[in-house]
Amino acid sequence: MKPIRSLEDALNRCQAMGMRLSRQRRLILELLWQAQEHLSAREIYDRLNQQAHSIGHTSVYQNLEALSREGIIECIERSEGRLYGNVSDSHSHVNCLDTSQILDIHVELPTDLIAQIEQQTGVRIVDYRIDFYGYRSPESTTQGPLPNGS
Repeated sequence: MKPIRSLEDALNRCQAMGMRLSRQRRLILELLWQAQEHLSAREIYDRLNQQAHSIGHTSVYQNLEALSREGIIECIERSEGRLYGNVSDSHSHVNCLDTSQILDIHVELPTDLIAQIEQQTGVRIVDYRIDFYGYRSPESTTQGPLPNGS
């Protein structure tokens, strides 16, 4: 299946899957593509209503669940709740520890590294996602260990 790389791709995928493109669903997709960042359902609700789009909490949550369940948008589970983003195909994340920002990146590992992992595990790798952690500002590097304890 073709990756979703634009708002138009997302709208076309909805139609191809027979999903109704309601006003609320379209507004949510437009917001995620404009924002280019990962947002909570509450942030999406607040931004849409600040833009004078009258949309209820329940409608936001239901549409986000439907869109993420169908693979049209990304849903990331974090300890503070779910975050939604516009990139749904395989990709990795850079997690900024001093701003809490999550950046989407596409990383291609060298084939010899993948072969080494396959040899060590006996598992044929068909996809991967990598989470990177770091700081934007140099003075932040003394703030302690990474979330995984290293």
